[in-house]
Amino acid sequence: MIVRLNNTTTSAIAREIDELHVERGEAAQGRVLTLVIITGDAHLEGALETINAASREHPCRVIAIVTDADKHTNTDEKSDRPGTSGSTPAESDRTLDPDDRCISYKTARPGGDHTLDAEIRFGSDAGAGEVIVLRPVPALLDHSDALVIPLLVPDAPLVVWWPANAPKAPSKDLIGAMATSRITDAMEADDPEIAFASLLEHSGAADVDLSWTRTTIWRALLASIIDQPPHLPVTSVRVTGQAHFLPLELLASWLALKLEVPVTVERDPRAQAITGVYFTRGDGTMSMERHRADQARINQPGQASQTISMPLRTAVDCMSEEMGRLDPDEVYQDVISRGWPMVHNRCTR
Repeated sequence: MIVRLNNTTTSAIAREIDELHVERGEAAQGRVLTLVIITGDAHLEGALETINAASREHPCRVIAIVTDADKHTNTDEKSDRPGTSGSTPAESDRTLDPDDRCISYKTARPGGDHTLDAEIRFGSDAGAGEVIVLRPVPALLDHSDALVIPLLVPDAPLVVWWPANAPKAPSKDLIGAMATSRITDAMEADDPEIAFASLLEHSGAADVDLSWTRTTIWRALLASIIDQPPHLPVTSVRVTGQAHFLPLELLASWLALKLEVPVTVERDPRAQAITGVYFTRGDGTMSMERHRADQARINQPGQASQTISMPLRTAVDCMSEEMGRLDPDEVYQDVISRGWPMVHNRCTR
């Protein structure tokens, strides 16, 4: 079910949510966190699909702020019906869509300018929680913290996610400054390399980028094979994969930091992901190679190759991991502050 409120206020939205919970016999106390998504309209529905799936494991209230709502305003949905500023729409103002999924409220604040439209999504449209989509005019974005504060779940952690273009310094963002965890995804930015360089310069303890989260399976499996006998020292490492692929660069930086040996990166423009890691030891080369989209092969000198399942990580996998952790990722901070310069031969912080 989707409830639309046009030209409304956050207090009216909060009241409507409370009434919907009463009508549906639900309570918001089961929400483990509040997730604020800050994005443009082009990335909105994709981000909400990801979170709807991830919230099955981590029930949450989602507040999505559309930063370019003025470019996508649907004037056909506005109404000249008189009403009271910020009031909850009357029952007679409800219209049912033909599929009986969406109830639209068409309201207007008499006098003054159109400032804020909103949607409240429940049920199959919202995963294990509720989704509030805010479409403010640009002037309200300068007070985005005031927009979300009345809608936060009390005594629950606040997580902020920028699915595409993040601010240069997420920790100084009005909402980011309040957050327990700040999640970015530089790979989805207009220019991933410039975006990540900015994040490196301004990274805070609560920040993490999904480029790092995409390497979780690689890191876990590589750590396990290095721990297997014979425990011979690694003298150098070679990492191969897709060109202009931040997870590849971060994996190489992690290996350089942890092993304290030279790490080289071979970038293949034809590759679609990380394709292999090769450890040079006294007895030869030990490697892990992705030979299929969902499988990898482990090669040890003097042993038969071992094939293991290794599916590509989805956005849902990555967001589920970050929503389940919430505490600062100290390893990530070490990698970008100390491991990254070891591979890229320059200090970016």
